[in-house]
Amino acid sequence: MTKFMDVHHGMKGITAEQLSAAHRADLAIEAEEKVHFERAWADPESGTVYCLSEAPSAEAVQRIHERTGHPANEIHPVPITV
Repeated sequence: MTKFMDVHHGMKGITAEQLSAAHRADLAIEAEEKVHFERAWADPESGTVYCLSEAPSAEAVQRIHERTGHPANEIHPVPITV
């Protein structure tokens, strides 16, 4: 499976609690698409949120995010790690 970094815009002012709740929502249903969300980061000032996952496809990642109410604006494969 491939790792993906997805980016969400427009989440200005997001709190740690809100980020945690969104991440938990993804985790609750991730197995249905064979996705695993590993970590999430946020910049409340810019409203940008980043999520790192491992999944069979970007479409699978997006389906989970859409179902939990926070679709990604961008999803990038990251096949190389150092």
